[in-house]
Amino acid sequence: MTGSIDQTCKLWDVGTGNCIETFRGHEDEVLDACFNSTGNKLATASGDGTARVYNVFTGSCTQVLHGHQSEISKICFNPQGTKIMTASGDQTCKLWSAETGEELQTLEGHEDDIFSCAFNYEGDTIITGSKDNTCRIWKDEPSLIKAKAAEEEEH
Repeated sequence: MTGSIDQTCKLWDVGTGNCIETFRGHEDEVLDACFNSTGNKLATASGDGTARVYNVFTGSCTQVLHGHQSEISKICFNPQGTKIMTASGDQTCKLWSAETGEELQTLEGHEDDIFSCAFNYEGDTIITGSKDNTCRIWKDEPSLIKAKAAEEEEH
């Protein structure tokens, strides 16, 4: 897949080099794109300050994520495919429901644009990188509490 200054994201057949699908809807360049772990959803981040989620098989846009005040430079799904994270020039990262597009949480604390974000393998820890020359590590406390409660029930 590729994102472009022409405001589209394209899905390519690596064997033939042919374009399979063009995903449209952004009003500025597509700065990042990613698949969920099963490959049936594609998420895009744009200079227009929105992110979009597409059904890979139909090409339809299923959600538009509004809430950032600046361009979104990075987007990723958590390993479970239930959340989407966006990093923005507005100095925040946001977590969204991958099913509904609802904003779940805003991570604040950086003093400049956030240009990178990632989940760990379990999906309960996040790292963000910023132009303020810092990286921050964030723990998803609700999942840790649930995991601890489940562990206590086992003993």
